[in-house]
Amino acid sequence: MLNFEKTHRKTADSLGSMTPAITAQNLVRSFGDNVAVNGVNLSINKGEIYGFLGPNGAGKSTTVRMLTTLLNPTSGTASVAGFDVVNDTENVRLRIGVALQDAALDLKQTGREILDMQGRLYGLTAANRQQRIEHLLELVNIGSAIDDLVSTYSGGMKRRLDLAASLVHQPEVLFLDEPTTGLDPVSRAAVWAEVRKLNEDMGMTIFLTTQYLEEADELAHRVGIIAKGRIVAEGTPTDLKRSIGADVIIAKVSESDAVRAATALQSVSGLDHVEVKGESIVIGVTNGGAALSPIAVALSTAGITVNELTMRTPTLDDVFLETTGTRMQQEDAQ
Repeated sequence: MLNFEKTHRKTADSLGSMTPAITAQNLVRSFGDNVAVNGVNLSINKGEIYGFLGPNGAGKSTTVRMLTTLLNPTSGTASVAGFDVVNDTENVRLRIGVALQDAALDLKQTGREILDMQGRLYGLTAANRQQRIEHLLELVNIGSAIDDLVSTYSGGMKRRLDLAASLVHQPEVLFLDEPTTGLDPVSRAAVWAEVRKLNEDMGMTIFLTTQYLEEADELAHRVGIIAKGRIVAEGTPTDLKRSIGADVIIAKVSESDAVRAATALQSVSGLDHVEVKGESIVIGVTNGGAALSPIAVALSTAGITVNELTMRTPTLDDVFLETTGTRMQQEDAQ
């Protein structure tokens, strides 16, 4: 894990000078009065894994559908692999691979037949198709099941086959729209390994949408957090978490005492920031251990009952809370 982390972050650091693989300027998509995507701006470099993080309904899938030419923007512009997604759709489609949330697989075909058909659609010769299929079998680890009917596949195997189908033509840019939703932990880990391999061994640009915080943290060089159709935060997972503080202390009080508690904490030195989130007071601090006692004393002196006082390192969920005012899990439940 340490070796991967070092390689992963080193790769991310080397991307800054590269040509963008994906750009978007003020991208908007409305459905009647509903604005699903509201002014998204993107610049994603070649060879980058970009994690697009947000709850259901945030605008992730709509953005992907526009970038993959499946849906025209209401306004704004976007390009993928150097081609405009509206005016040059054919060139975009030749250069991208797409694996959406619901795998569109013919259950009456075998996995091999589906991959061969995909190769035919992209004009690959019989020899090239055979070569690509053999390579992809090693990559996505379907094994002898490649010659079984897809109707016999598990959910994880269908996801891996759909990923393989999106790679037959060796795309420059791969779009993965929530590729592990509904998968068990073992299947999810297998997809993660495949995504890393595609990026590290082939230099493929990967646009990964997800509602799983851990997935974005593990895989992405950079993360964009989208909420209500807008990108509200962007950066490397490490930088985003550091923006909250080295440590996070959460004091839970009654909601009626929350504002008064935050005011009482203004007298405590060494706190990076104090935010009121309902009944929780979220405190970013450089040295959490040293700050716990002064925080408890300040709240007690102010006559505030503390129901819970905890400390931990920041997570992407803390970043989401900081930027949107709610936690990812709470958004998903709505």
